[in-house]
Amino acid sequence: MSRIKFDYGIDLGTTNSSIARMENGAAVIQKTKNLMDTMPSCVYFAQNRKGEKSIRVGSKAKDSRASDALKALNDGSDYEEFGYIEFKREMGSDKHYSNAHMPKAFYTPEELSAEVLKELKSFVNDEQVSAVVITVPAMFTATQKEATMKAAQLAGFRQCELLQEPIAACMAYGLSVNQKDGRWLVFDFGGGTFDAALVKVEDGILTVHDTEGDNYLGGKNLDEDVINKILLPYLHYQYNLESLDYDEVKAHNINEVLKGIAEEIRVELSFTDSYDYSSYDRSMSLGEDDDGEEMEIDLTVTNDELREAIAPHYQKAIDICKNLLARNHLSGDQLSSLILVGGPTYSPMLRDMLREQLTPNVDTNTNPMTAVATGAALYASTLDVAADNILEKAHEQKDAVFLNVSYESTSVGTSEWVAVSLDPQKSAAGTPKEVSIVVERADGIWTSDKITVNDKGNVVEVSLKDGVPNFFKIKAYDALGNSVNVQPNEFTIIQGIKVSSAPLPYNIGISIYDPVKECGVFKPVKGLEKNKPLPATGILGDRRTTQVLCPGRASDILLIPVYQAPLDAEGFSTDFHTKIGAVSITGDEVDRDIAADSPVDITIKVDKSEMMSLEVFFPNQDLTIKKELSLSGRQSQDDAVQRTMQLISRAEDMLDKLKDAKVDARDLEAQLHGIQEQIESSADAMRDLSNIKTLLFKIEKRTEQNQFKMIKDRLDSILTEIIKQLGESPAPEHKRALDDLLQGRDIAERDHDVTTMRLLFDKALGLFSDLNQDKQALAALAFLIRDYDLSTCTDVDRAKALIMEAMLMICEKHPAKDDAMVDRARHIFIELIDLNPAVKERMMSSTETGGLLK
Repeated sequence: MSRIKFDYGIDLGTTNSSIARMENGAAVIQKTKNLMDTMPSCVYFAQNRKGEKSIRVGSKAKDSRASDALKALNDGSDYEEFGYIEFKREMGSDKHYSNAHMPKAFYTPEELSAEVLKELKSFVNDEQVSAVVITVPAMFTATQKEATMKAAQLAGFRQCELLQEPIAACMAYGLSVNQKDGRWLVFDFGGGTFDAALVKVEDGILTVHDTEGDNYLGGKNLDEDVINKILLPYLHYQYNLESLDYDEVKAHNINEVLKGIAEEIRVELSFTDSYDYSSYDRSMSLGEDDDGEEMEIDLTVTNDELREAIAPHYQKAIDICKNLLARNHLSGDQLSSLILVGGPTYSPMLRDMLREQLTPNVDTNTNPMTAVATGAALYASTLDVAADNILEKAHEQKDAVFLNVSYESTSVGTSEWVAVSLDPQKSAAGTPKEVSIVVERADGIWTSDKITVNDKGNVVEVSLKDGVPNFFKIKAYDALGNSVNVQPNEFTIIQGIKVSSAPLPYNIGISIYDPVKECGVFKPVKGLEKNKPLPATGILGDRRTTQVLCPGRASDILLIPVYQAPLDAEGFSTDFHTKIGAVSITGDEVDRDIAADSPVDITIKVDKSEMMSLEVFFPNQDLTIKKELSLSGRQSQDDAVQRTMQLISRAEDMLDKLKDAKVDARDLEAQLHGIQEQIESSADAMRDLSNIKTLLFKIEKRTEQNQFKMIKDRLDSILTEIIKQLGESPAPEHKRALDDLLQGRDIAERDHDVTTMRLLFDKALGLFSDLNQDKQALAALAFLIRDYDLSTCTDVDRAKALIMEAMLMICEKHPAKDDAMVDRARHIFIELIDLNPAVKERMMSSTETGGLLK
């Protein structure tokens, strides 16, 4: 059969994956070699005694990996990883996996994912799969999505389109219930990620209204809870395991063995009130404790014990849903259905929590394990295969007449028009130039009249059965009534459900230079706001260059970093958000001078799979430069660990400043302590980095809220001093400057405009400096300590002492007088710069804007 639609959908999961295809109008899961619906997303590299290397994928890979861990625990040897799982969390990073059994030096997360995709493809034996829809978490970053596309390419797929997992689940759910209107909440708790999607349904048309989630929350976290709160305490109680506190090898080995046990207990308790686990019954040896006693696990775990262990992570997902509903001004009572997706949602405990806290309308009609793959295949049946793929298959059909069949793949009506014409270019030589066709619906209840079709085409109106995929067969005959082989000879129209475009999960914007904050801040691109339907185009106009671009001078660089950020990130530092990539334009790329402060317009185009391109237009020069956005690879594990530690230090410093300003930040301090405890108990570099960035964004917002009062008080203080120094007969220029400052302060106070208040403070400092030429050092010192970053200091205690001394000087509480105080201010200024390499580098640099736009 020649397929004209993609027809194949893959759920590429963190812990489990599956594949479905359209067969006779229905999405059918393709069974694994073990006749299961899903397959572990696990890849194992094996080597036999002859040194021959091979790759195992799926259940065998997972079993081999568990066997290695058990052997290492019994031997007391280092556990060398030959098998890998949960590498989906590393997609888009520069992490490398390597071991002695690999056929090459290393594998990337994309290459491991490609092995999983190849294995899924192998479950299809009757045709080659060249076009596929692959699902991704709604909150995946653009970098992670690009990595998924790369994995598909490595797996040999010629066409691939990405689909957000909640949309796929809605496709499957929408055809399983008779519900044409309402609001649905998709609760997708997978093995490694969590997504929540708010979906509006009107007359069968699905629109994803808003999404939220956590790329580092899933079944993996639940298993860690079972290990840390149930299994390890049991072993410590039964045996002497003090060595786990200092023997990293033993601790790692036992943790690897307990992962499988924890998953088994958690899964089994989804279907029963208590579960008995015995390693002895499985002939499983867990090695010896510190006293040489053979260890075994023989315990009964109840649902109540499991609830105590894992409920906090379930609660975290529920809280995300509560916030999602709140920002859309909805309550759980307004939801017509809550759709469960992912293995952990089988848990009766979770379902009870959802009913109690969100909505009683928790729907269990769909299979949480296969809904995403099923929906992906349904969506795939709406996508056209590329013409060159069809033409290639046409050459394999020596006697076929090829048809062009055009129709709406989804419908909420009772009928649809289908256009059919002959394609002489693809049809075999000697075949009829005109045929008669009849279209039959698979249930046999409806059949079309016979119509004549040639290269000019014809149309037929097909009748649709309500609420199901309608599968049609095309039968063709020549002038003598003989049957003719036509391709394609079947098609499907899904009735009762129609999916609108997928939404952007984040705001897309660029980093622009903020002269007040002296850093890059997030500026959203109009048209690329969160929840805009894809594909989308955004334009950001009236930006300005911060430096010159001279033709042929490669050292002149205009940098345009592109970021993803949440709804309320405008004006906040881009340090705490996800960098998608960057475009740089150098003097080598321009043929005319572009002066500093020249206007620039930015256009960013985002396709359905969130791949991006960018255009930069210089109106004064009438010059347009087009660039493909090169997506940034995420940090490696080692870099992420180092960056996390730096940001924790920065968070501590920012919280100290809030405390000094008498701002209540106890909730933020508790969140920081929670992150630190999580790192100690089960470090996950990417998760930890994501969590600390999210916290820093909250701290920055809290600081910004408090900044207005702080800046206003400081401005009022310096204005009072200026008024005092000007006296009754100020110079005209000083009087005008003061009047402007006073008027500006009143307007900024009325508008609660912290940015303007900062600018006014800087101008007031300048005026104060003009009035005190002999005390320039004091004004410069005040400016320096305003936003001095202790997190990049080489001696934090010394810097704090100097800042305190400087603050006393500025407030005129320092015991020193006049010249001595000015001289001391100069010395503090120099020492503070020397203590902070980042500040020193910035002050010495002639391009302190970093080439950013403003």
